[in-house]
Amino acid sequence: MIAQIVNFGLVFLVFYLLAAKPLSKLIKDRTEKIETGLLDAKQNAVLLEKTQKEYDEIIIKARAEADRIFQSGKQEAETKKVSMLEDAKTEVAKMIEGGKKDLETEKIKMVADAKKEVASLVVQVTEKLLGEKIDASYEAKAIKELNNL
Repeated sequence: MIAQIVNFGLVFLVFYLLAAKPLSKLIKDRTEKIETGLLDAKQNAVLLEKTQKEYDEIIIKARAEADRIFQSGKQEAETKKVSMLEDAKTEVAKMIEGGKKDLETEKIKMVADAKKEVASLVVQVTEKLLGEKIDASYEAKAIKELNNL
């Protein structure tokens, strides 16, 4: 029995030194790694949540800024559109006014030419009726009289 106790003690000592002690150390190291991993995972979860909140805030700010820029651009485009329409209306009005002035000038010129032509015809008809030559001063007087009409 003593031999078995000594034998059991030797086997237990060998088992303890060769298997139990390294296995205990391995389990302890593994436990520390797992605890460190869990702690890191908790820290990463907190960091991820914080980062997600920052991301959401940045997205909201970016959307608000984009909307503001869009509205500003839209308003600027509307202002330019109104300005361009007003400029176009002014330009058209100037063109119409210029056309009216040109037409009026052309009308006056045509009337003057017609009066000269009528005066010339009156002088020619008068010469034919009277059978004598009428001087140029009479033609000038006739044109002057027509202009007074």
